[in-house]
Amino acid sequence: MKRATFRDILFVNTYWVGLSFMWNSLHVIILPAVLLHLVPETLKNTYLGLLTFFGLILAMAIQPISGAISDRWVSAWGRRRPLILLGTLFDFVFLAFLGWSGGLVWLAVGYIGLQISSNVAHGPLQGLLPDVVPEAQLGRASGFKNLMDMIGLVAASLLMGNLLDPHVRHPVGVMSLVAGVLAGGAAFTLLGVREKPYLREERRVNWMAWRDSFRIDLRTHRAFTWLIASRFLYLIGIYGIQSFAQYYVRDVLAVANPIQLTGNLLAVITLALIFFALAGGWLGDRIGHLRVSLLASLFGFMGSVLMVWARTPGTLLIYGSILGVGIGLFLTANWALANELAPQAEAGKFMGLTNLATAGAAAVGRLEGPLIDTLNNARPGAWLGYVGLFLLGAICILGSAFLLSAVRSARARAHAQPA
Repeated sequence: MKRATFRDILFVNTYWVGLSFMWNSLHVIILPAVLLHLVPETLKNTYLGLLTFFGLILAMAIQPISGAISDRWVSAWGRRRPLILLGTLFDFVFLAFLGWSGGLVWLAVGYIGLQISSNVAHGPLQGLLPDVVPEAQLGRASGFKNLMDMIGLVAASLLMGNLLDPHVRHPVGVMSLVAGVLAGGAAFTLLGVREKPYLREERRVNWMAWRDSFRIDLRTHRAFTWLIASRFLYLIGIYGIQSFAQYYVRDVLAVANPIQLTGNLLAVITLALIFFALAGGWLGDRIGHLRVSLLASLFGFMGSVLMVWARTPGTLLIYGSILGVGIGLFLTANWALANELAPQAEAGKFMGLTNLATAGAAAVGRLEGPLIDTLNNARPGAWLGYVGLFLLGAICILGSAFLLSAVRSARARAHAQPA
C-alpha cells in the first residue's frame, strides 16, 4: 500500500467530527436535560441509564454486522461509502424525531432509531482507515482520528452547554445544529476519500463466502481479543462518569447552571485529551502503543480517584483534566493497536468488533444509573452513588491495565509462530 498523504488522513477522518458532535451532544447535554421534564426527579439517573443502555445494546450488534457486510460490498463507489451514506440519511429522520418529540415514548423512538441508523454507517466507517492508511502510519492516523473526535466533543460541550436552555422541552434548534454538523463531516469523507472500486466481475457473489464473512476466529487472533477486553474495562470507567456528569454537577456542586458547567468540564477534559491524543500517536510509533496504553491507565486511575473529592468547580476542572490526559493517551494507543492487530482482509468486521467494547462499555456504564439513585436515596445528601461511580471507574481502569499483559503475551506468541 502506498504512503497516505495528509489529504487522505484528513478526509478519512472528518466524519468522526460529525459523529462525535452528535453523540456527545445527545448523551452528555441534551438527553439528561430533556429527561428532567419527563421523568421523576429521584429516578432521573435510572431513566437515563436504561434508555441509553437499550440503544447501545443495539449498537453492539449492528456495527460489526454492518462492518462485515461492507467487507464484501460490490460497488463502483467502493465498499464502505454506500453503507455510510445510507445510515447517514436515516440519521436525519431520527434526529427530527428527537427534536420534535412530544413525550418519553417519542424520545425513545428517536433515540433507538438513531442508534440503529448511525451504526449502519459507523461499522463501514471504521474499516476505511486501514483501507487507506498503511501500517507504518497507523499511529499518526489514529491520533488524527481521535483529534477529530475531540474537536466534535469540544464543540458539543461549549456550544450545547451555552445554547441549550434548561427549560426547553423540544430542542429543535440544537438538534438542527447537530444535523448540520453531521452532514458537513459526512460530506467531506464521502466525497473526499479515494476508495478503490469493488466491481461485480472482480468479486462474484459467493454465498458460502458471505456466510463465512460473519465467522470470527478469535482464537487465531488472541491478542486482538484481549485488547477488546482491555478496551471494554477502561471505557466502562469513562462512560459511567461521562453519562451522569450533568446530574453529579447539579446535585453535588449545586451550581446555578449545571448544563453550562458540565459543558465547561467536558471542554477542559477534551483540551487535555486533544494534546495527549496527538502526542500519544507520535509516542506510540516510537516506544510502542502498549507502553502508552499503560501510561494511559495510570493517569485515568489517578483522575478517577481524585474526582471523589471534587466539591468545587475549580477542583472539578483540575481533576477532570488529569482524567483527560489518560483518556487521550488511551484512545490513540488503543485504536492504533486495534488497527495493527486486525487482519487487513477483514478490517471492517474486526474494527466493527471494537464496538463490542465501545458500545458494550457504554451500555454497561449506563446500568450504573439505578445503582446511583439507590445509594443516593439511601442517605440523602451524602451522594454515595456518585462516590461509587468514581471509585468503580478507577477499579475498571486498573483492571484494563492488567489485561494489557495478556495482549503482549498473545502477540509475542503469534510472532514466534512460523509463517
